[in-house]
Amino acid sequence: MSDLHIDDFYKDVALIFLRLYATFPRKTIVYVEDIAGDDQPDEFGLHSDRHLACFSTLVWLGEQHYLRYQQPIKQEALDQAVLTQRGFILLSSLSDVISDCADNTLTTCPHDPPSSHVMLLRNALNSGSSTAIKNCVHYLLSRQPH
Repeated sequence: MSDLHIDDFYKDVALIFLRLYATFPRKTIVYVEDIAGDDQPDEFGLHSDRHLACFSTLVWLGEQHYLRYQQPIKQEALDQAVLTQRGFILLSSLSDVISDCADNTLTTCPHDPPSSHVMLLRNALNSGSSTAIKNCVHYLLSRQPH
């Protein structure tokens, strides 16, 4: 059985990477609601656990040097966010694996032309499979910078 908060983490990472890649090298505001969906704070104005987990994912990606930002905007967004060199090189590099959406795996295929890591990520998200997204993001986060 899968841990739902980890599945959400992988999907958040994928969406954050794609959003920042689409605006690279421009700095942008990344809103939590654009990644995790609408949030309904409780009667005390506290955000849901889902919203806070997504915000924490944004901050964690910064701590791991995949992105940088000027400052958080409360727990709503990161201001002036941009991929770091590490994040950009990771996403734009050619991959030595391909995504097999039929069985949600990543396999080595020397006969197919290589595609970029960002294309693997897009394909995983387009598949709608949490397993495919998890496998792809896990693979990307396990890549060591050269």
